[in-house]
Amino acid sequence: MRLDHRHRWDLTPSEAVALQQELRAEVVADRPFDLAGLRLIAGVDVSVKENVSQAAVVVASFPDFRVVDVARAMRPTPFPYVPGLLSFREGPVLEEAFESLTTEPDLFLFDGNGIAHPRRIGIASHMGLWLSRPTVGSAKTRLTGRHEPVPPEKGAWAPLMDKGEVIGAALRTRAGTNPVFVSPGHLIDLPSAIDLVMRCSPRFRLPEPIRLAHNAAGAFERGPDLLDGT
Repeated sequence: MRLDHRHRWDLTPSEAVALQQELRAEVVADRPFDLAGLRLIAGVDVSVKENVSQAAVVVASFPDFRVVDVARAMRPTPFPYVPGLLSFREGPVLEEAFESLTTEPDLFLFDGNGIAHPRRIGIASHMGLWLSRPTVGSAKTRLTGRHEPVPPEKGAWAPLMDKGEVIGAALRTRAGTNPVFVSPGHLIDLPSAIDLVMRCSPRFRLPEPIRLAHNAAGAFERGPDLLDGT
């Protein structure tokens, strides 16, 4: 898969913040997405162990989540952990994984944030600029913003607010569990992102494409073949 290589990755934290401030104006987070036309969705995740980053991109059919392509990459982790700068820690290894995809998904679902970010450019938004495809962030924990209590039933949600702006949603994907934090990444709006994550969460708290990618990213030593269902 071809990417739009927007910049180099070897930046200092202060340079990375300045670049985020520059790129945020290019993020499009108000475009409705027609889920009726969605055929292939990619889950994206990165695991880090002993300062080695392991990325996985799993492409699955929608809405039945049959795996059709898996791309993995591994490299030394190039950037320290700094809240708000996750894309500079995971971007290089994701770039390698994206480029080895043999299929082109219609949409990418990230284990991380989109515009629910202090500078409105989390990893799903940042990498969306490289991918030139719609992207959505679904994070397990809240990075920024506040929300009212979320009703307990599946599908309930509350707006995630920051500085008077709606930047995402705290969404209950499964009754009796903590919400996930959904936000548009790039080329999609919040209602479409919420609808997508709910359709991708038929059984578990985490959306199925992210579950598939999480399993693949953490399985380099075991070497499973997801295409064979193992």
